[in-house]
Amino acid sequence: MKFLPYVVMFLLSLNLSATSGTKTHCLYKPDTGKETKDYNEPKRNAPLKALIVDGQNNHAVWPKSTIMMKQYLEETGLFQVDVYRTKFTWGAEREKEYLPLAGVGETTDLENPQQDPNFFPEFKNYDVVISNFGWKAADWPENAQKALENYMSSGGGFVSVHAANNSFPDWLEYNKMIGLGGWGDRTEKDGPYVYYTNEGELIRDISPGKSGAHGPSHIFPITLRIKDHPITNGMPEVWLTTEDECYAQLRGPAENMTILATGKDVSGKAPTDRHEPMLMVVDYGEGRIFHTALGHDDFSIESVGFIISFLRGAEWAATGKVTIPIPHDFPTAEESSSRVFKLKNDSK
Repeated sequence: MKFLPYVVMFLLSLNLSATSGTKTHCLYKPDTGKETKDYNEPKRNAPLKALIVDGQNNHAVWPKSTIMMKQYLEETGLFQVDVYRTKFTWGAEREKEYLPLAGVGETTDLENPQQDPNFFPEFKNYDVVISNFGWKAADWPENAQKALENYMSSGGGFVSVHAANNSFPDWLEYNKMIGLGGWGDRTEKDGPYVYYTNEGELIRDISPGKSGAHGPSHIFPITLRIKDHPITNGMPEVWLTTEDECYAQLRGPAENMTILATGKDVSGKAPTDRHEPMLMVVDYGEGRIFHTALGHDDFSIESVGFIISFLRGAEWAATGKVTIPIPHDFPTAEESSSRVFKLKNDSK
């Protein structure tokens, strides 16, 4: 019948009008014979932009750890990562083969740290800045310091990794950003010790004393203190590191700071008998800071606990939210877990 096509078109138009205004999510499942998932998850229009700053660190792993963290971030699909490095580097000899992989051009490795007068990252172009500096790193030029302060005050994101809390003891605003620091002649003049007792009491101790200590690298327990923060939500209440340093006797301004998790040195050579801050968040103006004291060497950075807390901390610092899930191989109170790092062939 000639009018049949018109009838079909009319019926289709009725169906379309009935569903207009209603959002639908179609889950496409290819005929593979296997269950599929996540095809309807929203995609980011553009990845988050992350900047790792490095160049001077007393931890010989730093050229490699920068590449490890860069690769971890990029593997999530959420981040595009750049590296900005001081022209004068220090402590790079052990892992020098990783230096070119950052794509920053030629640098000069020195016997002692020296200020790079032209060090000036464009912080404003990034969602989050990650520091892989360490103890004795030369001070940044004043304009770079002010640029980071302004970036953070206006809503930037910052991540301090392990020895980055040793850096820049005389830079007051940096110490406010990280909350607590170690070494660098920090004392009671720089702020209180902050820790948890074995009974679970949070202490702010203003007594005199040096800052910064640790026992030998070993596997130790991490205890959550805030379980419902976006970074820690879903983690076991207690989980084990791989071999790592349990930083102790950290002190600093500790303003607008929340301790998410603590570590307890069980090496038998602990400098304290208390639970020391390992994962922290700090508010600085409109900005967000995630501070991890974990990550001493490559075997520490291969810890699934480090990887996931670092990635979730970076995402939170950048956005205030966390979408990266807790994986099945996350460590527990009984078992540590790690992922052997394998450099991708396309790393640059």
